[in-house]
Amino acid sequence: MVVKKSTQKKAVQKNTTKSAKTSKSKKAVKSKTVKAVKEKAAKDIKVVKSSSAEAIINAEAAATLNTQERREVLHEISDLKEKLRHRRIHGNEDKKKIARDMLERYTGHDIKDFQKQIILTNFHYYVERFNVLLPDAHYTQGSAFKASSSKKAQVTIIEFGVGSAMAALIGELLAVIEPKAVLFLGLAGGVHPSLDVGDFVLPIASIRGEGVTQHFLPEQVPALPTFKVQKFVSQILVEHGLEYRTGTIHSTDYRFWEFDDRFKLNLLEQRVLAVEMETAALFVSCFVSKVNIGALLLISDCPLKEGGIKTKQSAKAVFRKFTDVHIELGIEAMADIAERGEAIRHYQW
Repeated sequence: MVVKKSTQKKAVQKNTTKSAKTSKSKKAVKSKTVKAVKEKAAKDIKVVKSSSAEAIINAEAAATLNTQERREVLHEISDLKEKLRHRRIHGNEDKKKIARDMLERYTGHDIKDFQKQIILTNFHYYVERFNVLLPDAHYTQGSAFKASSSKKAQVTIIEFGVGSAMAALIGELLAVIEPKAVLFLGLAGGVHPSLDVGDFVLPIASIRGEGVTQHFLPEQVPALPTFKVQKFVSQILVEHGLEYRTGTIHSTDYRFWEFDDRFKLNLLEQRVLAVEMETAALFVSCFVSKVNIGALLLISDCPLKEGGIKTKQSAKAVFRKFTDVHIELGIEAMADIAERGEAIRHYQW
């Protein structure tokens, strides 16, 4: 019995020792595991901190680069604006001086003779009629143009010739006067079948089918009038109970287009009201020169209709029947806009 109890005691001691060893071993493993986890966590935190620092540095570098790039872009834009201004009369004193001399030479007018409201025309009859209607008119003939000014009406009329090149030239030259408003009284060929000889068209835009405006603006920029000038002329027409059409016209430097079927088809596809030669060049050159301009066109023929092409005889009939009203409306519009027209603000480019 003694032996048996001793043996049992040894067995219990052995089991206790074994259990203690196992417990100790488990604690050691657990300790190692916790240590490994802590070390990994510390390593991960270090990596995250390193990555965060690197990300911050990269973000700061990117921000610095973006700021620098923005500054470079803004500088390029500023340079471009300055170059564009330098090309225009209002931004180039040397060019302005030459333009002033040219305007005086071409018209025979001194710069002080010009009024702040200007009428432009292709036809001498309009100047003659201006002189009849305004007794104080001061008329001169220069080397290229003719001009007449009325101080009482505060209006000047200039006969500048025919075609887009001359239109672009006068548009630039007018910048030296800094006029309040300019109105082109032109003749046009009707394209839309609803138009008849003697109808008025107040264009809201002109397709740039000529070759000169490319020197002023990219081809995708439309040729537009100054809205407030067109609005005022519209008001004058309404006050007189006169009907008019408004829409897009086509400006071309192709004189005998009436005999080109492809050109006529193109006009129809463009859905234009009328076709003429100067309006787009005037709108574009005046826009870049900070000159406010509108246009009131008189339909003088309808070339797409049978027998509709203008002839010497039909032109006389047009001038006899319709042009007096045309010039009278122009004078009234420009004289009135001096007194009751809205101020027109230019954007700074």
